[in-house]
Amino acid sequence: MQIILAKPRGFCAGVRRAIETVEKAIEKFGAPVYVRHEIVHNKFVVETLQKKGAIFVNEVSKIPEGAITIFSAHGVSNQVEVDALNRGLDVIDATCPLVSKVHREAKKHEEDGYEIILIGHRGHPEVEGTSGRVKKEVILVTNEEDAKKITIKNPQKIAFVTQTTLSVEDTKKIVDILETRFPQLQKGLATKDICYATQNRQDAVKQLAKIADILLVIGAKNSSNSNRLRDLGEESGLPSYLINEAKDIQRNWFNNVENIGLTAGASAPEILVQEVIAKIKEIFGDDVKVADIEGIEENVFFALPKKIRTDSKVSS
Repeated sequence: MQIILAKPRGFCAGVRRAIETVEKAIEKFGAPVYVRHEIVHNKFVVETLQKKGAIFVNEVSKIPEGAITIFSAHGVSNQVEVDALNRGLDVIDATCPLVSKVHREAKKHEEDGYEIILIGHRGHPEVEGTSGRVKKEVILVTNEEDAKKITIKNPQKIAFVTQTTLSVEDTKKIVDILETRFPQLQKGLATKDICYATQNRQDAVKQLAKIADILLVIGAKNSSNSNRLRDLGEESGLPSYLINEAKDIQRNWFNNVENIGLTAGASAPEILVQEVIAKIKEIFGDDVKVADIEGIEENVFFALPKKIRTDSKVSS
């Protein structure tokens, strides 16, 4: 039996930046620091940061006035920023720079008088944040059926933005429908907003699917990009399982399996990958081989927020 590891897998630059932001804030300002929503969608990461002194809350109204407050990698709406300001919170914004790029894009479309379509998952914090960055109501498209049914007030002035963690193929299909229905839709690459890490991890799973008999994806159930990786495995005809950690593994998944494909969503740390490998070896013996597929070497780096850089001063 062989475990074949996807490359790339696991943490992306935006997730690393967000986690390090919380850790550095605790080091610099002391515990506790408050984080609105999960900093990233991963239970292991959240629990690890809680042990270090992070307190996670759903709304800024739950945070004591004046406290150090971190916005998650998914971004927030303008209203959340206003609410934080009104409570005198000392905010450190850990929004992924690629999500911030989508926010700026949506604002520019609004300034130029466009009606805005947002392609994404209803209720996802990134979608809520992007929707709340513009004053006019965005038109949410979650799937191909939505794309076929939505009505537009002014088809001559219409543009779209997307959630950064979507399926590349699904997004292309949705945009194709929109471009057919609305020829004046502002043209652009269908996947222009999808993050490099999301695309790279999806491409790696496609490669993995050619040689694996089963796919394991380490990631949270509420992680959009992890769910897409599992979906890609299923679409390739592989039994595919989304797991939080090693203890979720069931032995009967591996009947008649020789090659196990293993990857991790952009919010899942490498330690969970190693624990899954150890669990499989515990079940089937230490002679289980581990191999990597060839893949992209990611060298993207995002600078930390100014407030927590070692050369910055503590805000008043």
